[in-house]
Amino acid sequence: MTTCLGYRNPDELDKTIGTVLDKVIKDIPLEENEAILHHSEGVDLVPSNIDLEAIEVGLVNNMSREYMLKGYIDEVKNKYDYVIIDCRPSLSMITLNALACSDSVIIPVQAHYLSAKGMTQLIQTINKVRKRINPSLKIDGVLITLADMQTKVGKTTFQTLQNSYGSKIKIYDTIIPQGVKAVEGTMAGKSLFAYDKNSKPAIAYDNFCKEVLKIEKQRTRNEVAYTR
Repeated sequence: MTTCLGYRNPDELDKTIGTVLDKVIKDIPLEENEAILHHSEGVDLVPSNIDLEAIEVGLVNNMSREYMLKGYIDEVKNKYDYVIIDCRPSLSMITLNALACSDSVIIPVQAHYLSAKGMTQLIQTINKVRKRINPSLKIDGVLITLADMQTKVGKTTFQTLQNSYGSKIKIYDTIIPQGVKAVEGTMAGKSLFAYDKNSKPAIAYDNFCKEVLKIEKQRTRNEVAYTR
């Protein structure tokens, strides 16, 4: 994500989520807004680079290792409407840290058989984190991405997800299609909206954001009504 937002040489950045976590582990006070980059498209970004690999090793032998990222997020989250943590596709200690400090999870799944099949292990991990580390963690839904719904593979994958998980987990109505503009935007170091907001993937992501916000507003209304 750091590279896709235009930071071409992330390994040259002095401050990243890796350096922040290193300070948290060593109990060194953080500077205000440390490692936060203000992007021209109106979002703030805490970048990542190769340093995170070394931090991963250091976390394993540390006390309260699952809560290191939470300590940082708790310091900055009140400044934002939403904090989105982009995890790599692996069940690592960093991923556990992300789950430990999150309110909810959105699971992106490519419209391929193996991607859909790998969901079982991820859901099991989320359930374990909920049971042992973060009781309030919930799964908001599954987002199907890189989909070609004109092919048999795309249709079969969607149907498999619906049959296997649809009764327990929301499968978002929005489906993100394949599109060359998404690839071109990544190569240009721009978000899809900055590169071509009228492309099919950009329109789909916009619709997805609206779908998520609509569900969130409805949930908030229900919670308020329940407390009354």
